[in-house]
Amino acid sequence: MERETSIGKKADEFLQMFRKGEEFTQELLKENERLRFKLAQLEEAVERSGDEAKVRLYEERIKVTEDELNSLKERFRQVEEENKDFAAKYVEVEDENNNLANLYVASYQLHSTLDFNEVLRIVLEIVINLIGAEKFAVLLMEEKTNELIPVGAEGLAISDVPKVRFGEGIIGTAAREGESYFSENIHNNKGSNSMENPIVCIPLKIKEHVIGVIAIYSLLIQKKKFSNVDYELFNLLAGHAATAIFSSRLYTQSERKLTTIQSFLDMLKEKPRR
Repeated sequence: MERETSIGKKADEFLQMFRKGEEFTQELLKENERLRFKLAQLEEAVERSGDEAKVRLYEERIKVTEDELNSLKERFRQVEEENKDFAAKYVEVEDENNNLANLYVASYQLHSTLDFNEVLRIVLEIVINLIGAEKFAVLLMEEKTNELIPVGAEGLAISDVPKVRFGEGIIGTAAREGESYFSENIHNNKGSNSMENPIVCIPLKIKEHVIGVIAIYSLLIQKKKFSNVDYELFNLLAGHAATAIFSSRLYTQSERKLTTIQSFLDMLKEKPRR
């Protein structure tokens, strides 16, 4: 709903700009008509006056023409500034449309399969392609041990990502509190214990229940800062990715159990060999 309100606001701004252009054209037409009328009066007066009066008249005409030129230059400058603003807003709306399309595609892909490995791959692709992360890991909560276990990673070996105790460090605290963590300097990820100190940590939540986190350790070199759409993607991942991962995990586990039970039943049905 917020996104629709924002787009509606931008549409109103475009309409206001078009109205300004129409008003400007009407003003120019009125000004041109006024000047034509004044010049016609001056020319008529010239016909009835002597040489000295003609000189004064021509001087007055030159002054009127100069004033008109200056007025047009000022109006042109104003319109040029408005056009620049219009172009900037157009680019902004184009970016918003592209971002909406990306959000829709990402959401659709997350719920297009119940295969856990496929869902995990889609999450990794979203973080790489849409957010611009270079090194990151996905950790899921293990209720029995109360630990966050790495299940997927990009840009680093999954074996290099340590298990994290729930509530400990940046990652564990983000999981416990259910709040995203953002480093003040998104490119300041150097130093010791970097695996325990991500620059971004996004809890994966189903309502208030955290099932895991996405820990980002570095961004692509061309990624200078996070935009509004990045934070929307983080919210998308926090909710939709969590639901997709949780559902696919349950489905995969149930499929394995069904296969095991079916195999056991098949063994019971087999006739004993003589």
